[in-house]
Amino acid sequence: MIQTPLESLKKIFGYDAFRLHQQEIVDGLIRGEDAFVLMPTGGGKSLCYQLPALHRPGVGIVVSPLISLMKDQVDSLKAYGVKAAFYNSSLSGTEARKVLARLHGGKLDLIYIAPERLMSREFLERLNDIPIALFAIDEAHCISQWGHDFRPEYRQLGRLRGLFPEIPLIALTATAEAHTRRDILERLGLRQARSYISGFDRPNIRYTVLEKRKPFAQLTTFLQPRYKGAGIVYCLSRQRVEKVAGALTEAGFQAAPYHAGLPAGARKQVQEDFLRDDIRIIVATVAFGMGIDKSNIRWVVHYDIPKNIESYYQETGRAGRDGLPAEALLLFGYGDISLARGLIENSKNPERRRIELHKLNAMVGYAEALSCRRRILLGYFGESLAEDCGNCDICLNPPRLVDVTEDSRKALSCVYRVGQRFGMGHVIDVLRGSQKERVLELHHDRLSTYGIGRNRSQEYWGSLLHHLVHNGFLEQDVGNYSVLKLTDAARPLLRGEQTLSMAEPRVKTETASLTHRRKGGQKARDEYPDDSAALFERLRTLRKKLADMAGVPPYIIFSDASLAQMAAFLPADPEAFQQIHGVGAHKTARYGPDFLEEIRRFIDSSVEKKKNRTQGLPG
Repeated sequence: MIQTPLESLKKIFGYDAFRLHQQEIVDGLIRGEDAFVLMPTGGGKSLCYQLPALHRPGVGIVVSPLISLMKDQVDSLKAYGVKAAFYNSSLSGTEARKVLARLHGGKLDLIYIAPERLMSREFLERLNDIPIALFAIDEAHCISQWGHDFRPEYRQLGRLRGLFPEIPLIALTATAEAHTRRDILERLGLRQARSYISGFDRPNIRYTVLEKRKPFAQLTTFLQPRYKGAGIVYCLSRQRVEKVAGALTEAGFQAAPYHAGLPAGARKQVQEDFLRDDIRIIVATVAFGMGIDKSNIRWVVHYDIPKNIESYYQETGRAGRDGLPAEALLLFGYGDISLARGLIENSKNPERRRIELHKLNAMVGYAEALSCRRRILLGYFGESLAEDCGNCDICLNPPRLVDVTEDSRKALSCVYRVGQRFGMGHVIDVLRGSQKERVLELHHDRLSTYGIGRNRSQEYWGSLLHHLVHNGFLEQDVGNYSVLKLTDAARPLLRGEQTLSMAEPRVKTETASLTHRRKGGQKARDEYPDDSAALFERLRTLRKKLADMAGVPPYIIFSDASLAQMAAFLPADPEAFQQIHGVGAHKTARYGPDFLEEIRRFIDSSVEKKKNRTQGLPG
């Protein structure tokens, strides 16, 4: 009998050790404590509630926003031998009754459900007769208006803490800056909950930004050497999605469009084809997003600039969830900003509009930046990086640096002189000596910093202010109309005790930077030794065959990371096979014989080829 969560982790899920914070979260939930969890995509959030549900009496109730996400999670759990089901509108009447019978009969470890269905009067009444292990709120940022994917139906979940005061509740998200985090805790009544923040860094993803020149040519240049791996191309409009998907198909790429304007059946088919590796490329709007838990996506391209950093982080984070190298390319054109701004301006909620416009400006700042991408990305979420990442376009192809110490002191002084009560636009107007009515009305033309930067362009001062924000000398108060405020770090710079450099702007037209060697000699996915690469492809073919027979996506059976480990270590028996990362006892029993046989055949054929080569015979 399994005694501890660690034993469950090893025997059921095939992992030897917990990741950062996982054990604390699991142990706390088992004790009946609430928790707020922020972990990066691919960081192991699901295990934080799946394991406690197996170790507490009753059923774990998981709130999930999308049908596709529920199905994916349930398929994955079933592959490990866990008793799981979903209860949503995709079920027929008969199927729904069967799920409810299993629920009432105590035959489920976990059930996945949408927020509006969970909070319906009928379902809440059912729960009075059912032992509940825990409540898990996945994609918890959906409850907050500050969140990038706000969903009104999530607001009902704030009643759970009052209705079930004795049942532990865990809220989980991968994307939430400080305002969103505070809002989640407040709205879910998790004031006493422990917060676990594992950080946002995804070091296996390489970030690249290219100035948009000939975007389709830039896209195909990027895709040519990467076409074997699955990926997503994100566009801002449905029209652009259709155009790019059609052009890719004409160019010989296996691509399909996905957006909310397509019939539901067509969307479902495209998604299933992608999940099952029947098509390699999805061209999509943000409608194709949260429900995708495919672990072997190798790259993500943003054909247009996203509306905010949270979306960019979450969308790029769909690549490399198995931990293997992945890439994120953003094509940045200033014309796209007006398109994104237009989509935001359609909102009828003025407060929502204000928040989203601030977030768009932060996204533009990231795209324009000429310092380490990862530092900027992590800095947005309040996390610092000790040194440059070495795995982004700026680090791999550093631009020329110029000294901006004096101009930085001018900018910081101006922020101080206007009372730390204005945003970037106004500060730039004062620096450049603008005659705008607002500057004159406020008498800011009388300040000592008025006009001291008139020899520099508006674009230059914008880049410099963004640089000061990215490097922690200034902060933007999102909750207060994005006003600029000095941080403690600004003092040494103002006093002349510190210098500051900034990259000189450059035009990015080539994709050559994408082929740079990775930091620390990290190998790209196609750089395995020949034998290992050949076996990996054979195992991938076998996985696809077994997945099609089982009616599940291939990654549900084994991740690319597990296949790569099999190809590298060549397990020869069930015991060794079970030691492969992410395998576990149930999968060893179910799939082990087929994979072990394929590995054995490969070894035999390799030995035969080497023998023939030694004897001078054809291989």
